[in-house]
Amino acid sequence: MANKIKASCLSEIKKATPKTPVIGVFAPCDPRIDKASRTRAQNIIAIIANTISGQVVLPDKTAIPVVYSSVLVDSEAQADVVAQQFRKAGVDILVCAPDTWAFPQLTTISLLQQFPKETPLNITCGNSGPKPGVVYAHALAGAISQYGKMVHLNVGSWPDTGQEPQMSPATATALIDWCYAAVTMTALKGRRVMIFGHDSMGMETALAHILPTRNTFGLEITRLDMKLLADMLGKEAYDKKELRELRGWIDKNIGKRLEIKTEADSKRFDQSLAMYLINRDLMANLNAVGGGFMSQLEWGSDPRGIPLPVADAMESMFNSTFDHNGPKAPLPYATEADVQGLLTMLFMTYLSGGNPPLFMDFRKVWEGWEIEALAKKLGLKISPKADFIQKGLVDGDNSGSAAFDWACKPGSSVKDIMKGISMPLADSGYFPGGGNSVTFMTPEGVEGIAGRMAYSSLNNKFSLIWDEAYTTSVPAKLGKAMCDLTTPTWPHTFVVPKYASMVEYKQYAPANHFHMTWDLPVSRLQYWMDLAGILSVTPWAARPAFIEETDRPLPLIYHLNGGEKSFKSLK
Repeated sequence: MANKIKASCLSEIKKATPKTPVIGVFAPCDPRIDKASRTRAQNIIAIIANTISGQVVLPDKTAIPVVYSSVLVDSEAQADVVAQQFRKAGVDILVCAPDTWAFPQLTTISLLQQFPKETPLNITCGNSGPKPGVVYAHALAGAISQYGKMVHLNVGSWPDTGQEPQMSPATATALIDWCYAAVTMTALKGRRVMIFGHDSMGMETALAHILPTRNTFGLEITRLDMKLLADMLGKEAYDKKELRELRGWIDKNIGKRLEIKTEADSKRFDQSLAMYLINRDLMANLNAVGGGFMSQLEWGSDPRGIPLPVADAMESMFNSTFDHNGPKAPLPYATEADVQGLLTMLFMTYLSGGNPPLFMDFRKVWEGWEIEALAKKLGLKISPKADFIQKGLVDGDNSGSAAFDWACKPGSSVKDIMKGISMPLADSGYFPGGGNSVTFMTPEGVEGIAGRMAYSSLNNKFSLIWDEAYTTSVPAKLGKAMCDLTTPTWPHTFVVPKYASMVEYKQYAPANHFHMTWDLPVSRLQYWMDLAGILSVTPWAARPAFIEETDRPLPLIYHLNGGEKSFKSLK
C-alpha cells in the first residue's frame, strides 16, 4: 500500500481579487541558424513585449502585465520549457513573434496545446526575407486554422537586417488593438454583473439570456429582487456621513441647476443618492463588473405600490469616470435592467481602456429634410451643406445611464463637465415616485462607435449592429425645438452615423436603446468579435466590405470555412 500523504490546507483569503490577464510573448526559431540570427530573434521578443507593456489597460487604468521568454522554441523540449514558464507567470494570452523559419508542429503548436483551447493567439512578424519568419507565420496560421482554432496574423514591418529592428507604428498599433480584444475576452471570463429586478419593462430585446451569456462570454448574471434595495433604503443601510458628502458634492457642482422645490423633493433626491451608495457596495462585495436596475414599472411608476424615486443620478454616476470621491473606473450600468445594453457598454468600456459609456433611447431619427422643414418653420436659415442636413441625425436621449462625461468633450475637467449638467425634477406622470432626472447636451465632435448587442434564438448567437459615429450640433433655437419634441429634461446626444443612412438606421435598430463609446478603434471591436464569436452586423450600403487602415484583416479561418458568418455558425 502506498504511503499516505497528507493533503495541504490552503491559507485563508479574506477578500478575493479577480485575476488580471497576463500576456506572454515568445518566438520559435530554427535550430540550424547562426548565433547572430538567434540573438536578433531574442531581441525581437523583448522589443515586442516592451512595445505592448503599459499600453494595454483595464478600465481602472491598471496596466496589463506582459512577460516574455528568451528561450527560443526550436522543438518540443523548448515548447515545454516556455509553457512552464508561462504557466508559472499566469499567462493566458499568447503573442508569437517569429523572425526565422521553424517547424510549426514542433514549436508553437506543441506550446499551444498546453493551454486551454480558447487561449487567444496572435502571430506578429515582419515581412522578413533573410531567415523568413513571415514564411513560418503563414505556415503556422494555416496549420492552426485548419484544425479549427481562431488565430490572428499581423504581418507587419520591421527591418530585414540589424540586431534590434524596431517595428513600424502600424504594426505596433495592430498588435495593441488585438491585445485589448484578447484582454477584454479573457478578463471578463468568470466575472459577474448584478441586476436588480426582472424583465426590462417587458422588452424582449433586453432579457438576461443567462445560458447564452454564460456560454459565450463566461459571464454570470446575479439577479436580485428590488425588494432588497427597497428594504435597504428603508433601513438606511448606507454610510450616512458619506451620503452627506455626496449631497454636498452635488450641491457644490450643480447648485441651482438641481431643482428642489420642497423638503420632500430634497429627501427624495437624497434617497436617489443613497441608492448609489447601496448599489455600489453590493457590487463591490460581489466583485461585479457592471449592473442594471429595472425601475419601471414596479419601482417608481406603479401606483398600486409605493412609488420610489428615480435612479437617474445613480445610473449616471456609475457610468461616469468620477464621483464625489474623485476619479474612478466607469462601472457600466444599464437603465431598465437592459442586460443586452449592459453587455454592449461593458465590452466597449473594456475595449476602450475605460472610456465612459453612453446609454440612449433610439429616440427620434431626423432625416435631413425633416430638420430643414423644422428650421424653416422656426424662421432659421440652414446651410444645405450642414452635416445634419446631408446625413440627418439621431436624437439619443434616455432618463438614465448617461455618463456625466458626455456633457463635455473627452479630456475635460470635472469642473467643466459638471457646469453643463442640470438635474430637473423627474416627470411626475411617468415617475410618480419623484426624484430628479439628469440632463445635458453633448457637444459636437465626439467620435466613437455606436451600436447595440442583440441575440437570436434561431442561431443561439449574439450579434452586434454597429457603425462608426460622431456627435454633431445644430443652432441653439433649432436644437431646443428638437429636444422639446422628445423629452427636454433628459440628456441629449445628436448622433450621426458614418456609413448608415437614416433610412437604414431607422429600419435596422435591434432595440429601442443604443450605446456609444468614444475613441474606440474599429479593429479592436472586430478582433473582439472574432474571439468571442459575435456576429458583426453592418448592413449599410455605403460601407465597403474592407477598409484598409481601419478594419482588421479577416482571419484566414473565415476564408477556409465559407466566410465569417458561416464559420461563426459552425462554432
